[in-house]
Amino acid sequence: MTKPQVAKTSWPLTSLLQRFLQSESKAGVILIICTLISLLLANSPLAEQYLSIWHLQIGGFTVEHAVNDGLMAIFFLLVGLELEREIYIGELADIKAALLPIFAALGGMVCPALIHWLFNGGTAAQGGAGIPMATDIAFALGVLMLLGKRVPLSLKVFLTALAIIDDLGAILVIALFYSKGLAWGYLGAAIAIFALLGLLNRLRVYVLWPYLLLGAVAWYCMLHSGVHATITGVVLAFLIPFGNGDEKSPSHRLEHQLTGVVAYAILPIFALANTAIAIPSAWAQQLLSANSLGIMLGLVVGKPVGIVLFSALAVSLGWSKLPADIRWSQVMGAGMLGGIGFTMSIFITLLAFDDPALIVASKIAIMLASVMAGILGLLWLKMISTKLPATSL
Repeated sequence: MTKPQVAKTSWPLTSLLQRFLQSESKAGVILIICTLISLLLANSPLAEQYLSIWHLQIGGFTVEHAVNDGLMAIFFLLVGLELEREIYIGELADIKAALLPIFAALGGMVCPALIHWLFNGGTAAQGGAGIPMATDIAFALGVLMLLGKRVPLSLKVFLTALAIIDDLGAILVIALFYSKGLAWGYLGAAIAIFALLGLLNRLRVYVLWPYLLLGAVAWYCMLHSGVHATITGVVLAFLIPFGNGDEKSPSHRLEHQLTGVVAYAILPIFALANTAIAIPSAWAQQLLSANSLGIMLGLVVGKPVGIVLFSALAVSLGWSKLPADIRWSQVMGAGMLGGIGFTMSIFITLLAFDDPALIVASKIAIMLASVMAGILGLLWLKMISTKLPATSL
């Protein structure tokens, strides 16, 4: 893959990043609405009819599986495109600046996973250690945007970079620990297609349709390979030419087209499909189970502790530095919002467990912990922040 030749610049807010921040914050509100609607319908007299929608068979897949294996691959494609832009010309282009959100994301994954494992190591639920590792970009940014000018723009960029790296970490966890028996023929075919796409990139083929068409074929091969098919989205993102990152580049054009689709269609559909939960009568008791406690403490406690400790480690070693307009108390607030797991946490739950009761209990724990993390982060940042001068957002 050809690495773009671009001059390094200071961190400006491009129009694409502005659009991303705005759409993600609005998507957080839409996700809340969709979740409430789905929960209400799943526990109403219409529950049977509503739940049956997600179990309809379409081409050998249930609607729910089509959403989780198909539409979420498009979500991961957008995450990959965002990460690519950050690496080439964004916050991650300068290694010293990049190390702060990288370390923060690493701490935000290690500490929650460790907490869950301490509760569940050696049990049937130990596979859920990956559940509290994730951060939901849409929800976290949505809450942060509620504070408006009370928080500096660089904190929003820090949280965005942290959450994107966090998603990459979750993708690697999925690939390494949640893949099932490999079908080498299909996997080999997918790798061959990726190699062909890499060749097209090297030849500077800037037309999008060959990448999308061959990417769809690679997704089908990955679906039958034993490696989760959504990984295709991230790999494909890095094979689509980035060029110099301007509005004419295929990567920029596709990211621009997908941002609204993912924020306003794919993630809301995912929320509807995966929060269609008939709340069991013993749900409160299930919150005291080791798995539920591991998830909730991992998200509410492990996330902020890990993010702050690992950020402090990067700064104390001299590998990175805190932006001038961000205080450590604000990093703690961002860490609290990092505990909003929701989309990715629910997604990993579906891969980690086969027991329907365990899946439902995990989803309830994720939703409650995400609400707690959001409220605590919002209150904390509101308490420590003062109104700042106007910014571009």
